[in-house]
Amino acid sequence: MRTYDFAPLYRSTVGFDRLFSMLDQAARVEPSTQWPPYDIEKVADDAYRITMAVAGFSQDELELTQHDTTLLVTGQKKDKDGAREYLHRGIAARAFRQSFSLADHVKVTGASLENGLLAVDLRREVPEALKPRRIPIGGTRTAIGQDNAPAQPEARLVEDRVKAA
Repeated sequence: MRTYDFAPLYRSTVGFDRLFSMLDQAARVEPSTQWPPYDIEKVADDAYRITMAVAGFSQDELELTQHDTTLLVTGQKKDKDGAREYLHRGIAARAFRQSFSLADHVKVTGASLENGLLAVDLRREVPEALKPRRIPIGGTRTAIGQDNAPAQPEARLVEDRVKAA
């Protein structure tokens, strides 16, 4: 098993402790925690989807919980097979607990179960106060807009008229 020493990176970075602990945790993943199989896809710029293969589980046997930046998906079969006698049991019906570390401001927007696939939709919603904004250099003018795009021509005309008056 490979181990990585992140100590040199700690000396030149600030505030990335969570990232390094997540990398350490990912390196120690056991094969038994990789069940059920899942896909993570990027649907749009700020939209993602986790699709998990949960064949044999019904909606009431699955539970999704988001706490801060952790999404926890658990599955627990209800005991309905007490009277059945299996000659071969190939469909996994074991309980599972799968957790996903989410980036800041990523929220679960919905979930659906269809054809044995659990689809969890996620969206990154950065608050306006945390989005990039343009900072003017010198002077007392306020920042224009939330991005680095130049001010609109109409806004400049109004500003110029106000300064002239």
